Amino acid sequence: MSASPDPIFLATAVEAALAAGRIQRRYFRQNIAISKKGPIDLVTAADLEVEREFRMLIAERFPSHVVLGEEQGSGGSTVPASRYRWIIDPIDGTTNFAHGLAIFCCSIALEIDGRVAVGAVYDPIAEELFTAELGQGAWLNGAPLRVSPCERLIDALMCTGFPYSVREKRQRLVNIFGALLGEAQGIRRLGSAALDLCYVAAGRLDGFWEDTLQPWDMAAAALIVEEAGGRLTNYLGEQVDMFRGQVVASNGKLHAGILDVIARGEGRLP
Repeated sequence: MSASPDPIFLATAVEAALAAGRIQRRYFRQNIAISKKGPIDLVTAADLEVEREFRMLIAERFPSHVVLGEEQGSGGSTVPASRYRWIIDPIDGTTNFAHGLAIFCCSIALEIDGRVAVGAVYDPIAEELFTAELGQGAWLNGAPLRVSPCERLIDALMCTGFPYSVREKRQRLVNIFGALLGEAQGIRRLGSAALDLCYVAAGRLDGFWEDTLQPWDMAAAALIVEEAGGRLTNYLGEQVDMFRGQVVASNGKLHAGILDVIARGEGRLP
């Protein structure tokens, strides 16, 4: 896709993300309904309301578009195959949200012809809105974003996350974590992959890695990283497949070194 996306698409993503933030703030640290999709995978009334309101907005404004969301999947849509697919995580960091920990966001992306072209990630507590358009750069509250200039892992602040299947994969995850712990200046685990990636774009973090993410976890934020000058691959250095869920994001300068350390942690390199 060579032309810039229609400005109405980013405007819609921003409008919806800000509306999601208002809903999240209304529910946050209140006695709300929480249920489980798995042993440690939570969903709250706020998740459901945000996604429902977003689907209503898209259906009214762009009836030919489809929506992929965390809570309803493709939503049983009867819309035929479309060039346009919105991808939403109503609350990325639901576990944090449910426990009253103020590290969460709403993530909204738009794919056009299979390529993410618009992204918006909003943290309603910090009031930080991260946005990007394909080929147009990345922004935080209207100011341009750029990844960090860090060139050595020993100077790098890294971040990771653990999947809901952590109990089945814990030894592999611990091996990779331990390998990077021995090389980086520090490692954080914040609990919101979308914010982690946005922090790489903003130069607050120098690199991020995680296994088993979902498209709604990273679609918007991955574009924000790329448009801020960063690099994203899977653990083998190949192009990221959002439906396979494995991602390494960095400022670019550290990328090869991070991949080598992950390979050692997995036993692929001595």
